[in-house]
Amino acid sequence: MAAVVEKKWYVVRAVSGQENKIKSYIESEIARMGLQDYVEQILVPTEKVIQIRNGKKIQKDKVYFPGYIMVQANLSGEIPHIIKSITNVIGFLGETKGGEPVPLRSSEVNRMLGKVDELAIKDDPNMVIPFVKGETVKVIDGPFNGFDGTIENINEDKRKLEVMVKIFGRKTPLELSFMQVEKI
Repeated sequence: MAAVVEKKWYVVRAVSGQENKIKSYIESEIARMGLQDYVEQILVPTEKVIQIRNGKKIQKDKVYFPGYIMVQANLSGEIPHIIKSITNVIGFLGETKGGEPVPLRSSEVNRMLGKVDELAIKDDPNMVIPFVKGETVKVIDGPFNGFDGTIENINEDKRKLEVMVKIFGRKTPLELSFMQVEKI
């Protein structure tokens, strides 16, 4: 039975856009070498974003810190080398040339993990209305895609906005959902 090893959080720098692939590479490599006792968890902080594609809402996980993967591990022995030798891994954050990887302070870990939790509960019905009256927004969905307009009214219950858009020099009110506009 392996002794209980203290594990700290480290940040692995990776090629942006490959985070989840690299995460599974690290996991399978650690498992293949039987070193699971040293690596507690590997985390790619993501946030749920809703995009509209062809009029349909699609929920996607967007990487929150592109190019960074959090690893909770005891980096003793071969572990740092194994992680660094994985394709698309650039190295550890904060390591000096030839030096040891520097663990995150617990306050930083809590902040990052807190952010992860915060992002996970975005679908909360009591979500704060992200818009204010008089704000200029860009329409990103529907027939008026690409137009800019000013928010005249906000209907919180229906999650709709009344946006005044200038079309052919004429002001026209549109009723749009929160998902159909974005801040400029």
